[in-house]
Order: sequence, then C-alpha cells, then structure tokens
Amino acid sequence: MVGPDTVVISFQNGVLKDEMLSRAFGPGRIMGGVCYVATSIAEPGVIARVGPLERMVFGEFDGKASPRAKRFFDACRAGGINVELSTDIRREIWQKFVFLVALSGTTTTMRSTIGPIRENPQTRQFFLDLMREVVAVGRAHGVDLPEDYAEQQLALADRVAPDMTSSMHHDLERGNRLEVRWLAGAVVELGHARNVATPLNRAVADILALREAGNKTAA
Repeated sequence: MVGPDTVVISFQNGVLKDEMLSRAFGPGRIMGGVCYVATSIAEPGVIARVGPLERMVFGEFDGKASPRAKRFFDACRAGGINVELSTDIRREIWQKFVFLVALSGTTTTMRSTIGPIRENPQTRQFFLDLMREVVAVGRAHGVDLPEDYAEQQLALADRVAPDMTSSMHHDLERGNRLEVRWLAGAVVELGHARNVATPLNRAVADILALREAGNKTAA
C-alpha cells in the first residue's frame, strides 16, 4: 500500500505520533495533521457527530507549500472539507494538544463534563495548571507557543458548551482502553526529556493507570 510517492498524514490526537511514523516510513513521507471534530462511538462501527465543530489542518513540517500538499488541499476542498494548509503544522498540533490534555485529564479523572469543572474555582485552577505544564513542555521542545497560551485556552473552555466532555471520558464510562499514555503520559515523558516538571499530568496518568487497559465491566 505504501509506494514511492505515498504520503502518510495522521490526524490522530497527540504529539508523539509523527515521530513514530517517521521511524516506520521515513521522515520524507510524513506530513503533519490535526483535526477538530466532536464525535463519539455510538456503537461498534458507528461514529456519532455530537457538535458542529469541523476543521482539518495539515502541512509539511518544513512549512513549505509543496506540490503534494497543494494536491491534497485541492482534493479536500473539492470534497467539501473545511481544510487549511499550515506553514507551522507542529505548532498547530501542539495548540490542540494543550487544550485536549486538560480537557481529557479533568473530565476523565473527575468523571464530569466541562461545565462544573470550569465553574468550581479549585477544579478550574487544576484545568489551567494542566495546560500550563503542556505549554512549558512544548516551549522547551522549541514549539512556538506564547507564554500565556494556557490562559488563552482557558477562555476557550469558557465558551464551549457546558456539556462538552472528552472521548477519553466516554471511553472510561464504557470500559474501553484509554489514550492517557499519549496525552498526559506524553507530557510527562517529554517534560522529563527537557527537565520540565509535570506533576499534575503525572497525577492524571497515575490516577488512570488502573483503567488504561480498559474494563468492559465498568459502570
């Protein structure tokens, strides 16, 4: 399936995926991608869309608008997809990662939607501090994130619907495997590599460790 001109783009969550793909296929075959869409697994083989969010961003890691990137962009637009071609896809991936780590970490450990979490002063601060750790780790790895990016994303948390939650929260409720290894766990791993402390993300990963493999008998 992978030919001489094949390009691999992962729109999965997380910031470790592209390094793994580069090792498997070679860095020249990889473009970065990030997708914004609110869905949940309604049943096996059925994905339910649970909100109007729809945005897809991709690009070359060197920031160039390559011919292959332009071809894919044109194909997406022709298919009616809301797509953007980024000149800094690594930053785009991390921008989503900042919010997603906090949303997944809080909603899953607290078993709550975002509304109560953002309204309670203590849990609101926890949400913000989770994002601050991610921003610090990203900046330590050379990602062009503003120092106050966590505060910017907290404003986003105040605008979303109060019943918004994360796919990881849904997975916990259904006894499915959790992606915590690639979210809070990745923050801990990357923070350790640059000597950036990540105690709150470590706490999220530790709290969910017993459920990470899934438990189909969960309530």
